[in-house]
Amino acid sequence: MDDARRWIPYCGEAPGPSEWLGRWNLDPVLLAALALLALALWWPGAKPRVALRWAWALAVLLYVSPLCALSSAFFTVRVAHHMALVLAIAPLAAFGLAPRRVPLWTSTAVATAVFWLWHVPAPYAAALSSNAIYALMQLSLLASATVFWMAVRRAAPAAAMGAILVTMVLMGLLGALILFAAQPLYEPHIASTLAWGVSPLEDQQLAGLLMWAPGSLAYLAAALAIGWRWLQAERGLKAA
Repeated sequence: MDDARRWIPYCGEAPGPSEWLGRWNLDPVLLAALALLALALWWPGAKPRVALRWAWALAVLLYVSPLCALSSAFFTVRVAHHMALVLAIAPLAAFGLAPRRVPLWTSTAVATAVFWLWHVPAPYAAALSSNAIYALMQLSLLASATVFWMAVRRAAPAAAMGAILVTMVLMGLLGALILFAAQPLYEPHIASTLAWGVSPLEDQQLAGLLMWAPGSLAYLAAALAIGWRWLQAERGLKAA
């Protein structure tokens, strides 16, 4: 199989600058799944689940809009997709679903391992050459991150902050490894950015920086928010 046909991911071939805005993903299976979810979330008489509705809207943006096709061209956009899954859709799902008690440190380890696994070059390349493996990548990232945020939601503040900070450091480490790699690591993107005047190494470096800086800041903000609520609760108890 030649390289031109080998790397055709779920979102389609990498688009050029003149065509990507018209590249909407109209996969009937995806659209049917999103329609069923919409019925469940907006059915008359159903209890409002605002967080889940926002998660649904973000999923539409990621997988139906031209951003899906753009992620075939840029590793940076693919990384942004993955970060949106674990830092936006997953926490929204965790807070919209019924709370469940799950082991905090086990879920932290699993979510981190899954995120690292899919950014190892070989598994990543496999996901971009098979729709089934791509679906596995997306679902495992979302599921593991959702369980992690569920665990954070139910954990004591100090433990929750600790788990978030550990996850932040490990994501930052992965981002730094990608950023400072001396050569392109991700074979599906060796030529996918050239039409945009961007080299694969530049694309990879930007992706690593995105994972390292904004990703770490998002986890830090979550930890600080928990710490602030904890402090306010302690002040309230002392005042009482």
